Amino acid sequence: MPGQRLIETELAIQFGVGRNAVREAIKQLAERGVVELARNRSPAIRVLTREEALEVLDVAEVMNGLLAGLAASHFDRERHGQRMRSVKARFAGCRKQRDVTSFNELRRDFYRLLLDLAGNRELRRLFLTIRMEILHAQYQSAHWQQIRVEDYQAICAAVLLRDNAAANAAAKRHVRHIRRIVEEFAMRPDGRCA
Repeated sequence: MPGQRLIETELAIQFGVGRNAVREAIKQLAERGVVELARNRSPAIRVLTREEALEVLDVAEVMNGLLAGLAASHFDRERHGQRMRSVKARFAGCRKQRDVTSFNELRRDFYRLLLDLAGNRELRRLFLTIRMEILHAQYQSAHWQQIRVEDYQAICAAVLLRDNAAANAAAKRHVRHIRRIVEEFAMRPDGRCA
């Protein structure tokens, strides 16, 4: 969870690795902006301010639109159709499930597929630096998974049709839905999402 302190010895025991491996992993996460390092304090998972979260979403909206549009443009029914239909069907199965781990694995598969289809190495490099996982952890909503399932299915449908404009618009709409959740979270006096 954002703000949580990372204790090397506890993590080493939990994952069955040495402290050097934990230290290296924390260093890599710090380089990616997921973990904050402070002198004389244990590292902590980064907490985004509302303004930082909205800035992340500004960039994510453009990059997601570009990614989905490129994926649609490069989509080949023969080579990619089965894989995209499979992902879309798996999202349909997530509508009633609350298994967050399986959903997150499917979401990663979905984005890997879009990145593979887009075929743009620079976009792949930059896309992996967006800190969406911090947003997902920090701004939790009971409705978030359902919104993402519907949004991801819309993106899949546009890609399957090879419709660059529709895929771009669906991906941007998805990020705007996340923005709305972040803004609602910030407005609530209890600091929790509905």
